[in-house]
Amino acid sequence: MMNKMPVLFIGHGSPMNIVADNGYTRSLAKLGRSIPRPQAIVVVSAHWLTDGTHVTCEERPKTIYDFYGFPPELYRVQYACPGAPECAARVAAAVGDAKVVCDQGWGLDHAAWAVLTWLYPDADIPVSELSLDIRKPAHYHYELAKALAPLRSEGVLIIGSGNIVHNLRMAQWDEKAEPYDWAVKADEEMKQLLQSKNHTALINYEELLHAQLAIPTNEHYLPMLYTLALQEETDELRFIHEGIQNASVSMRCFLLQSAK
Repeated sequence: MMNKMPVLFIGHGSPMNIVADNGYTRSLAKLGRSIPRPQAIVVVSAHWLTDGTHVTCEERPKTIYDFYGFPPELYRVQYACPGAPECAARVAAAVGDAKVVCDQGWGLDHAAWAVLTWLYPDADIPVSELSLDIRKPAHYHYELAKALAPLRSEGVLIIGSGNIVHNLRMAQWDEKAEPYDWAVKADEEMKQLLQSKNHTALINYEELLHAQLAIPTNEHYLPMLYTLALQEETDELRFIHEGIQNASVSMRCFLLQSAK
């Protein structure tokens, strides 16, 4: 029987990380070399918001440049990985009740490929992307994610890609800008809740002290709940990277992996 794959949450931050050499990108490169090689990857994307839940079923997903005003070199990067239609079908079957729609037109947005460029630079692992049903509350996403648990035993690496603290209106262009005090405190509070396995508090994030500033909209926060919903009793939590970029964006990344 195949060992269970780990589950990841990756804070992807600014598109500039696509070409940056910094502690964050080096941590992703190291992570990709250290965990078991997956047979397929499913990325839950903060950048694909839909009416209902969709999963990409293309044989060759296109690279989507869903960002504007950045240096030309970012738009020259291609992530020409194979698609994972069989895995996408497995996702739909696991969720059941016709809740997941097979999508042939989306491709991979930068919540997926900007991260995978560092994790798996050879782009040789099949990838599907899962959207967020923007109509649904946080607990719905958490419960939907639980249905994906069997995929961990089938060689599928599930990645939530977003940011647990994400306020673009207050972001500074300088990656190394001094973090806002509220951003540091919100990130630290969530770290402690993750360590204590307090899923209830994280699902009810609106009640957290700095939620209005840290999570003004929830599309970057929700992918973390997909990762968290797959945590099992034997899973150990390991932080892959910590820190704040652009003053208001947490780059916290973590891995859940069976200790057995």
